[in-house]
Amino acid sequence: MTNPILYRRRIIPDECVLLKDDIILTCDEERIITSWNALHPKKDLHHGMSCYFLKEGFKVSKFCCEDDSLLYWYCDIVDFNYHSEDNSLIVTDLLADVIIYPDGFVKVVDLDELVTALESRSICLDTLKSAIMRLDKLLKIIYSGQFDTLKSYIEQSF
Repeated sequence: MTNPILYRRRIIPDECVLLKDDIILTCDEERIITSWNALHPKKDLHHGMSCYFLKEGFKVSKFCCEDDSLLYWYCDIVDFNYHSEDNSLIVTDLLADVIIYPDGFVKVVDLDELVTALESRSICLDTLKSAIMRLDKLLKIIYSGQFDTLKSYIEQSF
């Protein structure tokens, strides 16, 4: 796969957005590293970098303030669908997220959205199971002190 066209698909709300302004810094069969400016800038969030771990099913992002300082690390549990006919990669946000603050505090968020999506039939039971297994794998990496390994892909790209 060579620098695919990236899309972000959300389940809640149901939308698919072309990430037309994301810059792919590196791309191989295991990882894609991008830099980006916030699609919807907030008071603190201005820009960042992301590493898509294609085999693991999660995306790790460094969220930065305008002055380049770390706001926090944001980890999305995702699914990837590659379409070779147009070299596109649809990254579906599977709702569960992990935020890691600069002081090391870890917060798991949006688990309730998984239940809402299942009840509304926006996702199936197999997708829910997959999301929870990926979340578990990510949390084991974080709690075992190995998150620096995941961060290093982004930090080496700066």
